[in-house]
Amino acid sequence: MKTAEIPDRKYHPDSSQALDEAMFDPVHVNEEDQEKISSPPLTAFQDSWLRLKKNKGALISLFALIAILLLAVFGPYMNEYTYEQTNYDAAYQGPSSEHWLGTDKFGRDQWTRIWQGTRISLYIAFLAAFLDLLIGVTYGMISALFGGKVDNVMQRIIEILIGIPNLIIVILLIMLLKPGIFTITVAMVITGWVNMARLVRAQIFKLKGQEFILSSLTLGASKFRLITRHLLPNTLGLIIITMMFTIPSAIFTEAFLSFIGLGLQEPHASLGVLINDGYQAMKNQPYLLIYPAIVIIAIMVSFNMLADGLRDAIDPRMRK
Repeated sequence: MKTAEIPDRKYHPDSSQALDEAMFDPVHVNEEDQEKISSPPLTAFQDSWLRLKKNKGALISLFALIAILLLAVFGPYMNEYTYEQTNYDAAYQGPSSEHWLGTDKFGRDQWTRIWQGTRISLYIAFLAAFLDLLIGVTYGMISALFGGKVDNVMQRIIEILIGIPNLIIVILLIMLLKPGIFTITVAMVITGWVNMARLVRAQIFKLKGQEFILSSLTLGASKFRLITRHLLPNTLGLIIITMMFTIPSAIFTEAFLSFIGLGLQEPHASLGVLINDGYQAMKNQPYLLIYPAIVIIAIMVSFNMLADGLRDAIDPRMRK
């Protein structure tokens, strides 16, 4: 049998299969629109905010924290009671129209004490976070910029501080100083800045080898300009995220110290003091424990969810 011959299907410009140019219309291009920017330029903050708004959990946490901050500022002034005003005739009253969240064993208004305690706990946490930021960023940046023997000595100091349990430092300070806001803040700051310093040092070491840093040095940029214009802005995202995780950790530390009796003392109010009072009366008056526990849980969860959202928004490469 003879095999059927397959006709040649190759395209020849001169053949009848050639495409007619009249079948195609050229696309009209406006020369003025070729260099036109399709969307307005965005700053790093605007770009991060757009990504953060897509994270519903982080956005809800942000609004929850704003509400808690507003209540911590204005909540104690929303009725006629003060956080230390006692009234033994109104002791252990449940939530009512007169006392919105009830009263404690001394007849003190719980609404006022909870938001006063939230204010103090947030004040201690923000103060500790700010001092951690100030000390940790400065220490880590100096260690990374100088390097060599200076970095070696500074890292040995950090290793010594890491090896000392924080609770021992707190107990020693309370033995020397009177328990209070200053003592708790100092105790948390003594070792709290170490993590910030190590992260900043690692980031600066990573940036030092980048081409734009070498170019700036080649062009004669001073160390001050190098820090303010290049190193610090490129480390800002890491610093903000670390601070957002530091604040709830400081709130938990303050609450823990006050709960075991090493923090603030009566009649001062903090979330730890209120939880300790509620724990002692948990069987008969559970509301004394439930309400401050809800506030501290809301703060901890909101800060952690917001920190996760900020991490993804500031640096999408860190998203897992």
